[in-house]
Amino acid sequence: MEKSFGTTGGQGALESFFHMGERGSSVGTELRAGVTTFLAMAYIIAVNPALLSAAGIPMGAGVTATCIGAGVMTILMGIFANRPLACASGMGINAVVAFTLTGLCNGDWHAAMAVVFIEGILILALVLCGLREAIMDAIPASLRHAIAAGLGIFIALIGLINGAIVVNDESTLITMGAVTDPAYIVGMIAIFSTFVLYCLKVPGEILIGILIAVVAGIPLGVTAMPSGIVSALDFSTFGAPFMVDEQGVMGIAKVVMSPVLLMFVFSLMMSDFFDTMGTAFAVAKQGDFLTKDGRVEDIRPILLVDSAAAAAGGLMGASSITTFVESASGAADGGRTGLTSVTTGVLFIVAAFFSPLIAVVSTPATAGALVLVGYLMMDQVKFIDWTSKLDGLPAFVTVIGIPLTYSISTGIGLGFITYVVVSVATGNVKKVKPLMWVAAAAFLVSFLIS
Repeated sequence: MEKSFGTTGGQGALESFFHMGERGSSVGTELRAGVTTFLAMAYIIAVNPALLSAAGIPMGAGVTATCIGAGVMTILMGIFANRPLACASGMGINAVVAFTLTGLCNGDWHAAMAVVFIEGILILALVLCGLREAIMDAIPASLRHAIAAGLGIFIALIGLINGAIVVNDESTLITMGAVTDPAYIVGMIAIFSTFVLYCLKVPGEILIGILIAVVAGIPLGVTAMPSGIVSALDFSTFGAPFMVDEQGVMGIAKVVMSPVLLMFVFSLMMSDFFDTMGTAFAVAKQGDFLTKDGRVEDIRPILLVDSAAAAAGGLMGASSITTFVESASGAADGGRTGLTSVTTGVLFIVAAFFSPLIAVVSTPATAGALVLVGYLMMDQVKFIDWTSKLDGLPAFVTVIGIPLTYSISTGIGLGFITYVVVSVATGNVKKVKPLMWVAAAAFLVSFLIS
């Protein structure tokens, strides 16, 4: 008799494809990790459409594009890269699309999406010709470890902001939030419940911590009751770069004919290029596929899917889809294979139909997951030779640059430029690989024109 999916035969098929046993994982662990990653990223379902609505994109269409785009590309990441990495519309770039690019395109968001689409195609070309991977290989080991550590602080900072524990302040820029703020209370509950579960070695501590915070947020008014159950899908943004305006001009044609928009293509390309690199280091550290010298194992398929995701985001009207640093939460929860990603991707597609229910997971509820992941990533600093000026100074700039500029690519760029400058100052020019010179120069140009 043929065995049904989920039995030993079904699990055997999953094992032969994803190699969970080989990586010390199991179907149950991968499924749980996939849920953890999804919950840590679920805020994008509400945030991205809200931002894109400022560009004139209908909310319903924004939700559909966000969920379907994230779901499809995350599933593809799981299948082709077999690593616990999830993709969704990138924060930061979506704000650029909504508040800058659309304005430069005279209010035509189709042209803004065309910028994203072209940028994704160019990055995909760089991966196919091996340049993106070669640049990653040219990065000194000290900077690789520094990027991972800087990402740890950055992830923790995101968690603290999500929990209203760190807030804006006019005089000091940032400060601690009000302890009476319900969001602050839920954030603290999320953090300390996750810490306690982690110390007690409870399996699934990150997911359980999120759920505890969601429940705690109900009486505090932070966890909102769902406004409904099912939402209709709206595919009206799909094919955005090839849609025409009132004059019949295609969005992609506007970009090709505009030097200003082409400069934005370069700027977004730099951001996407190195954001993914930093995220890959972060998740690789948690998922046990970061080598001792700080290299990400089997990076090429990851970069291929991520690059295709950027183009797909523009094509679907979801803004640039990129690998999410919150994927590290699922990896920290035991995810080791692409089954984690496939699980997350399926949940995103399901969420397209049930977005009102998913919205009950508030951002403060994810604070514990992100802060714990930040802590787990800090052990990378022990691999950096702080007594060496050439290793220590660029590493320090990178570690503080990523969280303090609130930008992965900016922090990496500052570290690259510092490495080149310190190499010249210390007489170690020969240690700088040619592609590091190119990358540092590209960052310098990007900073000047941005």
